[in-house]
Amino acid sequence: MPSDAGRGLKARGSAARSGLAETVEVSLTFDDNRLASLVFGQYDQNVAHIERRLEVTATALGNHLVLKGPPDAAEKGRRVFERLYGRVAKGGTALTLGDVDGVIQEVTVQGNLFPSAEVAADPEREHFEQIATRRRGAVRARNAAQSEYIKLLRSNELVFAEGPAGTGKTWLAVGHAVSLLEQGHAERLILSRPAVEAGERLGFLPGDMREKVDPYLRPIYDALYDFMEARHVDRGLQTGVIEIAPLAFMRGRTLTNAVVLLDEAQNTTSMQMKMFLTRLGENSRMIITGDPSQIDLPPGQKSGLVEAVNILDGVEGIGRVRFRDVDVVRHDLVRRIVTAYEAASHGEAEADRNPMSRRRPLA
Repeated sequence: MPSDAGRGLKARGSAARSGLAETVEVSLTFDDNRLASLVFGQYDQNVAHIERRLEVTATALGNHLVLKGPPDAAEKGRRVFERLYGRVAKGGTALTLGDVDGVIQEVTVQGNLFPSAEVAADPEREHFEQIATRRRGAVRARNAAQSEYIKLLRSNELVFAEGPAGTGKTWLAVGHAVSLLEQGHAERLILSRPAVEAGERLGFLPGDMREKVDPYLRPIYDALYDFMEARHVDRGLQTGVIEIAPLAFMRGRTLTNAVVLLDEAQNTTSMQMKMFLTRLGENSRMIITGDPSQIDLPPGQKSGLVEAVNILDGVEGIGRVRFRDVDVVRHDLVRRIVTAYEAASHGEAEADRNPMSRRRPLA
């Protein structure tokens, strides 16, 4: 862990015992008032967010901060603020609540998984994995699942990512693909997604092929514009460096020197998934994302994603990451919505397994 002096701040602590509950006080003083204001956020919103997350009391005044709470929580708070200060010192830009949540997760996981001696020997272990693109710069994972995802993307030719909406499956996949494209490790970026609502029969929709499938690929476009300049995206689409390939038209192709992304894969049939997987050519990477809880296929039809991850489990060169409701990074309310749906789904499954539980008690 770098010294406090190296981070441009000074820290001191004191402890008080009241009955059985111990409360400690940690004081931090930041050298740069401007950077301190970026850490605290507008109207100290980041400070209030950390208070709620870590259950501590934090008081910010100028470039000075006082943390009060249980020893473990206060120590986490200190490390979170130190890390946030180090981040704005490098980037000089304002932090989002998502950035704050990511650092809280990083500090929590680092404390749980890595003994202090190991961290001292290898300081990089205290940080989550990151990807970097020219436009976006370094983007660090916000939780352990995202960190594992990025690690798998680097080390495997084929990666499955499953989980609920808002966990960053597609966004990080596009970011990784763009980074490979910019570094020269791939020549093309091929994007595909099943158009379930149109039954894969897109002929009746107006426009050319790109215009027909644009509505289905809008989330991928949004991610592309996040990681690339708009003019580079448009030029890539015109020259074929970035290709939109409807899943129905992939048959017979061999995709070489490319990064291939299949989004919303839970809506592929078994036949479509097998066909897509066998398109992988030399020096190519394939990323498949989907949410098994949101299958839009006709009743009774098996999802190609669910079948593929079971069949290919343990195959060398294939990585798999499963996100959960706690990994949602989109918005706190989205996290709570996903958790509520998960609980309802588990409740229905339990009721199906125990029909007796549905019977009303006799009067």
